[in-house]
Amino acid sequence: MAVFDTPQEAFGILRPVCVQLTKVQTTENVERLQAQLQTVSDSALQELQEYVLFPLRFTLKTPGPKRESLVQSVVQCITSILSTTCVKKQDLLQELFSELCLCLSSPSGLQPPAPLSEELKLTVIQALHVLMHSAYGDIILTLYQPSTLPHLGFAVSLLLALAEREKAKQIKLAALKCLQVLILQCDCQEHHRLLDTVETRQCGNLFASFLPGISTALSRVITGDIKQGHMVTVSAIRLFYHTVSLVMADEQLATITKDEEKPSVEQSRLSELVVHRGPDWVKSTADKLSLLIHKIVEFASLHPHWKVRMELVELVHHLMLKCSQSLVESVGHLLKALVGLVNDESNEIQSKCHEILRSIAELRTVAENRALADVLSENLHSLATALPRLMNSQDDQGKFSTLNLLLGSLKLLGPEVNIVLNSAAHLQRLSKALMQVLELDVSDVKIIEERRWGPAGSLGEPSGSLQHGLQESKCQKKYFRFFIDERIFSLIQQICRVLGYYGNLYLLVDHFMGLYSESVVYRKQAAMVLNELITGAAGLGVDVLQERETAVSTEDLKGTITSILEEYIDQANWSLTTSIDTEGTSDELTVKHSRARAIPGGAHSSSLISSFSPSSDPSPTIRSMNSNIWQICIQLEGVGCFAYVLGKEFRLLLASVLYPVLEKAGDSTLLISQTAIGTMVDVCHACGYDSVQNLINANSDYLVNGISLNLRRVAHQPHASRVLEAMLRHSDASLLPLVEDVIRDVLSALDQFYDDRASSFLGVLSTLVAALVQWFVVVKGKEHPQEQNLEQQSSTSSQKQGKGSVITPMVQEVEQFLLDYVKQKQIAEGNLPAMEEQEEEVQAPHPEPEMNDTGVEGETPLPAHAQIAKDVMERCIHLLSDKSLRVRLKVLDVLEFCVTVLHLHENQLLPMAHRAWPALVTRLINDDPLAVLRAFKVLCTLAETCGDFLRRRFSRDVLPKLAGSLVTQAPVSARAGPVYSHTLAFKLQLAVLQGLGSLCEKLDLGESDLNKVADACLIYLSAKQPVKLQEAARSVFLHLMCVDPDATWLFLNEICCPLPYEPPHPSLHAVKLGGMRRQRTEFTDNVLGLLGELQRRETAAFHARPQDTPEPHPPSLPEALG
Repeated sequence: MAVFDTPQEAFGILRPVCVQLTKVQTTENVERLQAQLQTVSDSALQELQEYVLFPLRFTLKTPGPKRESLVQSVVQCITSILSTTCVKKQDLLQELFSELCLCLSSPSGLQPPAPLSEELKLTVIQALHVLMHSAYGDIILTLYQPSTLPHLGFAVSLLLALAEREKAKQIKLAALKCLQVLILQCDCQEHHRLLDTVETRQCGNLFASFLPGISTALSRVITGDIKQGHMVTVSAIRLFYHTVSLVMADEQLATITKDEEKPSVEQSRLSELVVHRGPDWVKSTADKLSLLIHKIVEFASLHPHWKVRMELVELVHHLMLKCSQSLVESVGHLLKALVGLVNDESNEIQSKCHEILRSIAELRTVAENRALADVLSENLHSLATALPRLMNSQDDQGKFSTLNLLLGSLKLLGPEVNIVLNSAAHLQRLSKALMQVLELDVSDVKIIEERRWGPAGSLGEPSGSLQHGLQESKCQKKYFRFFIDERIFSLIQQICRVLGYYGNLYLLVDHFMGLYSESVVYRKQAAMVLNELITGAAGLGVDVLQERETAVSTEDLKGTITSILEEYIDQANWSLTTSIDTEGTSDELTVKHSRARAIPGGAHSSSLISSFSPSSDPSPTIRSMNSNIWQICIQLEGVGCFAYVLGKEFRLLLASVLYPVLEKAGDSTLLISQTAIGTMVDVCHACGYDSVQNLINANSDYLVNGISLNLRRVAHQPHASRVLEAMLRHSDASLLPLVEDVIRDVLSALDQFYDDRASSFLGVLSTLVAALVQWFVVVKGKEHPQEQNLEQQSSTSSQKQGKGSVITPMVQEVEQFLLDYVKQKQIAEGNLPAMEEQEEEVQAPHPEPEMNDTGVEGETPLPAHAQIAKDVMERCIHLLSDKSLRVRLKVLDVLEFCVTVLHLHENQLLPMAHRAWPALVTRLINDDPLAVLRAFKVLCTLAETCGDFLRRRFSRDVLPKLAGSLVTQAPVSARAGPVYSHTLAFKLQLAVLQGLGSLCEKLDLGESDLNKVADACLIYLSAKQPVKLQEAARSVFLHLMCVDPDATWLFLNEICCPLPYEPPHPSLHAVKLGGMRRQRTEFTDNVLGLLGELQRRETAAFHARPQDTPEPHPPSLPEALG
């Protein structure tokens, strides 16, 4: 497209379009003019600026209603012209300014702006913005004369109305930026003419007339709906402090005297608009601005976006730098903003606040020579008054900012904080606000639902210490009712610690102990505050800016802690209802509902053991029980905290504290038991004990005494067993002699209360026998590795022969077979050798354990741990058929441990196994799958210890059912998808397959039984089965190889024979196996793998035989036959 560079050429092109637009004002004509303007150069257009603007301005001035599309097109065209040209005439600038403002005003002029479309409003605002930037040189200053006050006021009111009332974010931002240009404070990248001192003062005088309206409207924009976006708020704050600093600058006001005359104005009405910035006006305006600044600070400090908070810091910095004298009443609010943001999450904001506060602290005094402490004390007084309301009405970000302000004020006040605390009214307000904000959310059912599952794997010392990070590292995560943000809780902890560090400890503890005793509603919150007060008073985990004058003595801390602990462990505050009592009722549904949790096993399943206080609600709700759980946890955390504060001095308090803590360590509620264990670890570190074991053993005398006394009053003291359980779990074998009598008391109590409290007592017994296994069996297994298989060695001759056949070459095997044949023939003819008599002597004692139920008495006394295991096993045998599935599961766990403990004492174990066998068989073949799983584990343990005592019983009573169950369930698992591996049926299949092979080997089953096992497990070698079941089935055949390798080899080759076997001589018949020349099947891969493993074992065994030892020469075949 051609470009016309000369005014003459451009005029020739533009004239027809301009004439047509003057005659007919339509959108099409404006668009034609706009299109022609694209062909004119900027220099040519500058010469024709007024000519081209005339038809556009004429269109705007035409009386009567006009379509918005036409006005918008005209304004866009004017904007396009002004963006490429400069306005060099004063009249043109003022007229364009007025005409554009009129586009926004309503016809009546009463309610500016007019109800126009958003597009038109945005276009006009942008046109005003471009017009202000297009003013050339000093021409811009012609708008800032007293005579133009009405025009400026009109424009300011229009733009403020748009910024405040419009919902569109773009219009708000455009109006605010246009206002910033209008006050000559534009921050864009373009070059702007700098004002000298006189011109700046002239503009300040002029905008003093608009300051009330601008500041009030901007405060409403700043504190408006947060949905307007952070950029609108940032722009409004920036415009606010630029306007205020322009009018209220100390440098300008210092040059204005009280008697200075007002600027001369031609018209008297205009003179009324001009403001004289004298001392009275400054004082009055500063008081009103103080209210607005306070409002802005309160809102912006809580804003979630960091840029808004950073702009607030810039406001404080700007006003403190330029208006610290004129805005003396606002200094407190400005300091409040800085103190509140000094702990902001943004590092940039923190560093900026610290920088400003350090400069203020170095001066030590602020406006009117008031001490900084006075300003902060006033802020703290007002904050303490408003804190309860703010905690109830603000969101998380608001609470965080308010508490940041409180913490910052306390840190800056330091020891002067007692000025506020000595006021009963303010202390009451502060404490009630803390009680309110610290209220816990106790509606979550998971708190009471999570249970402790048992002692397995939990006998070691738990990790975690108060030394690392003090309370935060070990505290249970808490959920609060009025906030979610964890930073708020950290702030409250720091607030309480700073109060304890600087405040009067006796006053604070007495006040919060009063709240603790006053109401159950405040009890948890007061306990949290007390814990943190003591921590802060000891100077631990507290961040302060200045040291206190005098530290709290150890004696004062000890006395205060003792009084707090007396309240904590009082029965009314300690023995609270934490779960629903289900003892004595059938809980089949409950246990079935939670089978997924019961599978991992342990002595504790999903039983709920209650802990009722004397005044507890007979029908507690989930909320009340959760509340009690959290109260106990907080008090336990307090015990650990106090121990760390006192160090070894805390040993003097262990006599009254350790028993209650151990009671909670044995609680069935997971949250309580974990917290109590963490508390014991903290006590160990604080008091100088090496471990929890040493802590318990060193204080076991009075612990045992307390347990013994309370076991005699089970109805009133139902939790004594928990203490014993916790002692056993966290101690060692040296504890056993001290608790033998207590264990007898537990067994007696079980005999007496087996109907209604069997579950809780079984929990203790499970912990006991698990501890016995850990303390004695493992050690003895290392010292006497051969004792565990003592009874099995006399009945494994056939197994040894099988193993021998593996290492014997082929020729010797044939000869040995014939020699055995001759031997058997002689026996059949009646020629009995002396060996048979020896075998009869060896085999005769085998049935004795079945006939003798009690064993030999009095020959050698049982060790203490074995006698305890025997006594426990006698009680549990009677409970194997209990109607409660939960009880049966616990009994099976206890039996497994008892069998392990008694494995070296067959005279005691075998009669017990004989008595338990009928009920155990019932659990194996006719019970809930979960009970079958546990019973099979007991059976495997019995097989390891009892050996061939169970062979005939297992073959007759159990094996047919297990094999039949495996065969029945195999098609189901073959068709199932990946989810099947999470079902109880799969876990039962897997457990049976994993244990069946070792059972066959340990029980030395006969050929017919081995065939049953092989037939049942063969189908699990299918590639269609889950991978884990295939691996378990392969393990069965690997065990069968140890029992009878030849039969296993033959069985596998009948399925798949990888090699053809050619006879070595034509006279011999060819070997025919079922698996020869068979097509590849689903069993091929696993069978070939097993045959390969069998071949590797034979090869390894052959090479392991000593080569230099001459083999015994067997008799020749003729000699053997003749």
